[in-house]
Amino acid sequence: MLANASGNVAQVGSLHPEVQLPASFRHELVEFIASELPKWKKRPERPAAMAETTLTSQLCGHLNSASRHADGWDILQFRIEEPDETKGGRKIDLVAAPSATTICIEGRKHTDFESLMPIECKRLPTPSGVDRDEREYVISRFSSTGGIERFKTGKHGAAHRLAAMIGYVQDETRQYWAGEVTKWIQKLVADGTSEWSAADLLQVVGHDDAEGVSKLLSTHARDGGLPTIELRHLWVSMN
Repeated sequence: MLANASGNVAQVGSLHPEVQLPASFRHELVEFIASELPKWKKRPERPAAMAETTLTSQLCGHLNSASRHADGWDILQFRIEEPDETKGGRKIDLVAAPSATTICIEGRKHTDFESLMPIECKRLPTPSGVDRDEREYVISRFSSTGGIERFKTGKHGAAHRLAAMIGYVQDETRQYWAGEVTKWIQKLVADGTSEWSAADLLQVVGHDDAEGVSKLLSTHARDGGLPTIELRHLWVSMN
């Protein structure tokens, strides 16, 4: 019986240690992911892949390994296809969550059952298909699969004020896609599309050509009483 067993059984049901972190932690987390993207891409043992789900699964595995061996990041785990906290029927591509730790940020406790930050992943360009919209990084005319659109409408990340998007750049350059995304949003604004304004435009933080990674930033007002959400965009050249 458990009551008579020895060893580690005494730990059953014990609380995880609690870590207090500053509000800036999530931004530091984005920077950690950005620093790992080129390392993941260049790993010689990484199988070649094009599909978004495969790439995201590979990236998740790499981030879990990297966080285990990086000072200060071993309190994290990464998971794929996680249910959204407020829209349980919807899946988040990738999330960062506590690992064997309760993380407290701005007075809110997060356990390993909760997400610290949702991450949407998209291919650039969007794969071709009769029901695919080339603008899917931003919006889709066929469904609610638009990346930024999901966060703006609260379909993803309604419980968060900061989220991230990863773009797998498989053709053209990161600078080219910065221009295309800008054109798509400007066209939505010019057409008077509901909920879109010039405030939704992305700002380029920097292009690192040596590592093949770009960082961009956008903020988006949301309806339904939700606060503005900040999106950090990380694009990695795969070609």
